[in-house]
Amino acid sequence: MTGATIKRDLRTGRSLWADSPGLGVPVRPLKTAVSVDVAIIGAGISGAFMAHELSRDHTVAVLDRRPPLTGSTIASTALLQWEIDLPLTALSEKIGKAKARRAYLRSRAAVHDLKRIVAEEGIVCGLKDKSSLYLAGDDHGHRALEAEATARAAIGLESRFVGPDVLRAQFGIDRTGAIVSQGSASGDPARLAAGLLRRAQAVGARVYSPVEVVEAASDPDGVTLLTDAGHAVRAKTVVFCCGYEFPKGVPTPGAKVISTWALASKPRQRCPAWLKDTLVWEASDPYLYFRMGGDGRLIVGGEDEASPDAHADRAKLKRKCETISAKLKALLPEVEFEVDYSWAGAFGESATGLPSIAPVPDMDHAWAVMGFGGNGITYSVIASQVVSAAIRGGTDADADLYRP
Repeated sequence: MTGATIKRDLRTGRSLWADSPGLGVPVRPLKTAVSVDVAIIGAGISGAFMAHELSRDHTVAVLDRRPPLTGSTIASTALLQWEIDLPLTALSEKIGKAKARRAYLRSRAAVHDLKRIVAEEGIVCGLKDKSSLYLAGDDHGHRALEAEATARAAIGLESRFVGPDVLRAQFGIDRTGAIVSQGSASGDPARLAAGLLRRAQAVGARVYSPVEVVEAASDPDGVTLLTDAGHAVRAKTVVFCCGYEFPKGVPTPGAKVISTWALASKPRQRCPAWLKDTLVWEASDPYLYFRMGGDGRLIVGGEDEASPDAHADRAKLKRKCETISAKLKALLPEVEFEVDYSWAGAFGESATGLPSIAPVPDMDHAWAVMGFGGNGITYSVIASQVVSAAIRGGTDADADLYRP
């Protein structure tokens, strides 16, 4: 494989985050009927942010058919960005300039809120401030990126365009241009979700696992969830935070589930100094993205494929990681690394790159959260804010942006 070597004991098919320390989240079996203010279906990163926000002033039960954190959260590469998959200029053409600007500014605010929550709660998850380097590619060339940087700067976002000479001198990358942005971050998504769930439990939230919801029925006063445990959960409101497993009856126009692949190197890789503080991604399809972890690992991903099942193909995992490694080597020829982990997972896309955060049609007192796009963790923060505002009797000013 070009640019990387593979260990014989390579942890193929195992996410790096599965071996993170501090993932313990106390769970309990559902042994009796339960009545709460809010029932959250899904104990991943979206469910964790939701539980953390709502458990401050509501009784909360979190249910998951798997152990906590073991769905799409464990497959994340945790580039905690405010930049949306669709550039501001392109998003403006899709939904109008005013809404596109609001979407970008809200995403930027959500990353700030995420950092604040981690700091206030003292959650140890390797969170680190990062800049972002968005490289010109076959989807958007240097002229498009120059216009994009100008549009972002005009609404107060910390972005500037750099040409090929500066890009080569500062980053050692041979491309026609890039956008350098400030205000992003990286971290360990599993430890973040675990920390949020434990903080919610500390103020009364309960996590039930393994419990599968087999049917949900609403009435004027709330929702009844029937489970495979034989006991019902009654809630005034239910929030489906099921990752990329779309709940039945929830419309997802323009959305699709695809497959994505990632790998992590051994710790303490020798890399350019700038990479320690920078997230890198490119304006190509499929695109390459990478960053460094706090322990000096290279974390690299991409090669998305329009199939909801391809990520389950073990043979394809090896081929995809070879391609990802070769692309990274072509971009940064001086970087040599040894692959330690490789994994794949499902990933949701929408036509706009925006998530769906909306009431469930034909089911009163029910919400569904689907964090489409490359910055799903950022969208998990927004979802907790939008849904909690509604449950508390208000309306989030940006809620309309996330209705399908």
